[in-house]
This record gives sequence, C-alpha cells and structure tokens, in this order.
Amino acid sequence: MSTICAISTPLAAGGISVIRISGEDAFGVAAKVFEPQTCKDVGSMAGYTCAYGRITDAQGKTVDDGVLTVFRAPRSYTGEDVCEISCHGGIYVTKKVLRLCLAAGASLADRGEFTKRAFLSGKLSLTQAEAVMDTISAQGEFALNSANSARQGRLFKQIKSLSDRLVEILGELAAWVDYPEEDLPEVESTALCKSLKDAISALGKIIDNYDRGLVFKSGIDTCIAGKPNVGKSALMNMLLGFDRSIVTDIAGTTRDVIQESVQLGSVTLKLSDTAGIHDTSDTVEQMGVELAKDRLESAMLILAVFDSSQALDEQDRNLLEHIGKLGKKTLIILNKTDLETAADKAELQAFGQVIEISAKNGEGLDEIQSAVEQLFKAGEFDADSDIFANERQKQCAETAHTHLQSALESLETGQTLDAVTVMIDYAAQSLMELTGEKATEAVVNNVFSKFCVGK
Repeated sequence: MSTICAISTPLAAGGISVIRISGEDAFGVAAKVFEPQTCKDVGSMAGYTCAYGRITDAQGKTVDDGVLTVFRAPRSYTGEDVCEISCHGGIYVTKKVLRLCLAAGASLADRGEFTKRAFLSGKLSLTQAEAVMDTISAQGEFALNSANSARQGRLFKQIKSLSDRLVEILGELAAWVDYPEEDLPEVESTALCKSLKDAISALGKIIDNYDRGLVFKSGIDTCIAGKPNVGKSALMNMLLGFDRSIVTDIAGTTRDVIQESVQLGSVTLKLSDTAGIHDTSDTVEQMGVELAKDRLESAMLILAVFDSSQALDEQDRNLLEHIGKLGKKTLIILNKTDLETAADKAELQAFGQVIEISAKNGEGLDEIQSAVEQLFKAGEFDADSDIFANERQKQCAETAHTHLQSALESLETGQTLDAVTVMIDYAAQSLMELTGEKATEAVVNNVFSKFCVGK
C-alpha cells in the first residue's frame, strides 16, 4: 500500500501539531523533511524513540523545529512503519509541514485510513476500530468506559465466542449429515436445543442493553418546554453553568430551538430550549411554537417549566394535557420559588414529579440531577456492560438473534436438521460480519468513512 500522511491533531492554533506518516516509505518521507539533531539520521532510529531536529523544505531552508517519533512495523498503530512529526501548533506551519510530506512522496490519507490499515493488518478487530471513534467522541464517563472496554476487545471476544460455538455446532451437524457411513454419534436434539437457547439468551442480553446503554453513552434528548416567560432559558443557563439562552422579562424572547449538551451527574443531557408554547398571531412565534411541539415529540425527557408565582392558567393546563398524551418521561419544574407561591403544586403532581427551583438564584440543580438519575435508573446500570457502538453492530446482532430463534423453532417443531443448519449458518455469518471476520469491503469502507482524517 502507498505511504500516507495526515494532520492527526485538530487544525487550530495550539501548542503543538502532529503530522502522522504511515507506510513502506514512511522513514524515507520523514528523512526528506526532518533533519535530526540528536541522532545520525532518521533511518537509524529505533522504534519507540524520538529525536529533536529541524523541519526543512526541499532547498534545506528551516521551516520549523520539532520532534520526530518513530514506530517500526509491526509494532505500530497501523502495523506499518510510522513516523510522527510534532511541530509548533500554528495553522499555517502545520499545513506547510503536511505539504512538505506530500511533496516528499506521501499521499493524503482518507478518512479513518490509519485505523483501517490497523484493521487490515490484524492489529484491531472491526469492533475495536469502531470503538476508536467512540473514544474520541466520548462526552461522559460511561461513554469513555464503554469505548475503552470495546477497544480492549471485550465485545469482540464475547461475540466471537458465540460465533465460534455456532461454527462448532455447524461442524457437528455437517459431519453427521455428510458422513453417515462413519458411524458418528447422532446430534442430540436436547443438547442442541440448550445450546441454541444459551446463545439466544446471551445475544438477547447484549441487544437489550443497547438502548439503555445508548442513553448514557450518547446522551438523553431533553426538551425544556413551557409557556412564555416561565424561566425556560434561565433553567437552561443554570443547567449549563453559563449564559447560553437570552433571558429577559419580555415574553417570547426565545423563538427558535437552542441546543447544548451538559453533563449532569452520571448522565449527559442533550438540551433543547424551545419557544414558549402558547396561542399567538405572530407568524414568527407560531413557527417557534411548532418547532417546540416537534421537539416534544422526539424528546426522551421533558422538563416542563411552570411559574410558581402565578396560578395555573388554560395555557399551562393545555401543555400538561399535551405532555400527558405523549407518554414521555417528564419532570415538572416549578420555577421562581424565590417569589410568593401561587401555583397549585398538587395539580402539577398528577403529571409527574415536581421539583421546586429558583433558576435566577441557581437553586434546585442537585434536585434535578438526582431526579434525572432516578428516572433513568442510572445507578442500576452496569457501566462495564457490553453495548454496541452503533446501529450496524446492533443490526448484525438482531439478524443473528432472529435466525437463531428460527433455528430453535424449526428444531422444536420437528423440521429437518437441514433447515436448522441453514438458520444457524445465517446467524454465524451475521456475527462474523459484526466482528469484521467476514465483513464485505463495502461494510468496511462505510465504517471508516465516518472517521476523521488523521485517525
């Protein structure tokens, strides 16, 4: 394969930037742009060593000074010879060093090509490779733990163990059917039935964990709703810890959906501050109200905000009725408790847990955090559970699960072992596609197309 290079750090001003080079001629490319000052030459450097030196252009002019780190095949991230040039983190100088590497014979890496090469060289399974991007995008402790578990091969080992058992069963079935003259022991249906049930149960447990795990891994879609001027934007700012939404005494200040993410205890909330839901003749406000209602439909959690200093009116009750019909997890936020109370708390409690806060004074944050964690049973979820990184993995597992159930049904209804064997074979193929052992080129290319360039 060709020698590739890319900027592996964010393209923004910073302390350092790293340009990664991988391939057969990685050392040759590096030698053309880097002149070491602390060793004889690039080619003589041992793996896992660094050298300080000058980064130069084709005319020998100094572009920058920096550090070269070398990794010799196969003990590198990609399994190939790898060089990494660390230079000063200015955008122009970073791009300049990249252009020098390209001029020296390297090709620009595609999205995820370094990790793809690690997969193709056997350094990573497909599930481990996908976990690399999960590590990069992790926004909370659970997401990071999950990604690290997958990168260490835990999910791969569990799925491979299942697929290996299915392959073993297929071997036993094939031997008994194809070589009757060998007087092999007949496949015992009771034992086969138990093996299928065990596989279905193990796979089903991982599938069931996916949706719950996704909540803690990717965040809870949360809609902050209420009529105008009840303190929705103030609540969002309190949750975030900084002023993101404009807060005024003028009703209808928020007309669009404002989105931010915040870590609240052990869970991440993907917050949407919406326009006040109310009847209005203003065309722009009407559009904002419709957006707010759409967001209520798609949310996993609704924070319904009410003004404790005002008695509930028709608009409040209409909102409560609408939320009640949606059947979503809901917390009733009774804001402005720093003022004299006029709202009927008992009426609100019929629609969900009521939490009294003063967003203006920053009071009630701990109570909201505790309520959200209890609502989603955060304390009951095992942070070390095996969960799928994405829908591709989940679909492969669900397909395998369906085929195994069909195999068990065929066995229990007395169908031929040929029919059972076909279903088990389909299940094994799906699991091997999940791990990447038999993934098509199209599947592999699609996985790595979602990576950033330089990883």
